[in-house]
Amino acid sequence: MSETPFTTLANGLPLYRVSLPGTRAVTILVAFDAGARTERAEENGMAHFLEHLVFKGGQTYDDYRKVNETAERMGGVLNAYTSHDLVAFHITVRAEAAAEAIDLLTDFVGRPKLDAEELDRERGVVIQEIARSNDQPSMIAEHLIDVAAFGDHPLGRPVLGPEEHLRTFSREGIVAFRERRWAGDRGGAFLVGNLDHLPADDVLADAFERFPSLGEPPAYEPIAAFAPQTLVTERETNQSHLRMIYRPAVDVTDPGQRAALSIYATLLGGSMGSRLFDEIREQRGLAYSVYGMAHAFADAPVLQLGAGLDSTKTIEAYTRMREIVAELATDGPTREEVERAQAYAAGRLVLAFENSGAVARHVATQAIVRRETVDPDAAISALDDVTFEEVASIARAIDPESLAVACVGPHTADDF
Repeated sequence: MSETPFTTLANGLPLYRVSLPGTRAVTILVAFDAGARTERAEENGMAHFLEHLVFKGGQTYDDYRKVNETAERMGGVLNAYTSHDLVAFHITVRAEAAAEAIDLLTDFVGRPKLDAEELDRERGVVIQEIARSNDQPSMIAEHLIDVAAFGDHPLGRPVLGPEEHLRTFSREGIVAFRERRWAGDRGGAFLVGNLDHLPADDVLADAFERFPSLGEPPAYEPIAAFAPQTLVTERETNQSHLRMIYRPAVDVTDPGQRAALSIYATLLGGSMGSRLFDEIREQRGLAYSVYGMAHAFADAPVLQLGAGLDSTKTIEAYTRMREIVAELATDGPTREEVERAQAYAAGRLVLAFENSGAVARHVATQAIVRRETVDPDAAISALDDVTFEEVASIARAIDPESLAVACVGPHTADDF
């Protein structure tokens, strides 16, 4: 696979075609730089709420039943997601149904009704989703670590938003947010998989030009200097949920450094052979679940560690997890574990890319968040090309003493 060319439509929306030989499926995905990070403070939760409302119908498929039943009749899997980075809508179908799937997705996403009555009904559904999230200690820990790492910055706010915001959102405000953020040149349409049954170019253009032509949106708020906090939600529970975030000195605009960070996170806590899993779970028996993972926002990297623990063992595990990060910074990883983590990270990506939906999500992030060329093979090659010294450099680029901490359980901030 080589760099993927794209066509820019009359409304400014780039249209990418990514062929995956050997699959019978095709994924159609449309995404915009309109995630929770782009919300104003009083809008927090609006990007996700808008995602819900779009599914209530467009012009042709003008209610939720027609949307859902049409997708089911073509054997399609229809879904969407909102993150801090993006809002995206996607459908995966057998290749022969591509034209009908494109017509469906571009109708209700490109020209949604956003009916006021449906808004009020769906408001209650999303409030229940927020309540469910707040009932889960692990989700509370996820929200808490974002605040501990990012403070009052938009990245510190929950994607779902607070319940009180959902109760105040108006149709006018939601439409205004969409018209401000869903601009074609800050989005993309991606056709991924078996492309043998796509409609003609003029038919594709007519469908994806259902999205309106909008002016360039304002830039998102740049990330602030790292000012980590330690935050604890005290609960008398037998299990505690621990989260830790470091901010490595990594250039996220460099694909090689991102790949090296991914391999470092894998050897630290991304597999059953990782240092955290081996010592915290297998040797010490401190946790059933323990992990390390890396994420790169457009302008900052994040290394997150987490564990679900017996509350009586939380501080021991926390102390040892910090020590392992410090040992890697001082002594570096071994060549054997870098080679193993590199093979595992690349192999996992190869397996993920057998799925057209996974490739579509990847290329959407590449094109919209990173503003980089779209080539799934390049992501695999970037992992294959990382050297031992590059991973060792990542380990040294992490300050073991500078971390945000969040915990839900019978603890206080002083315990950490």
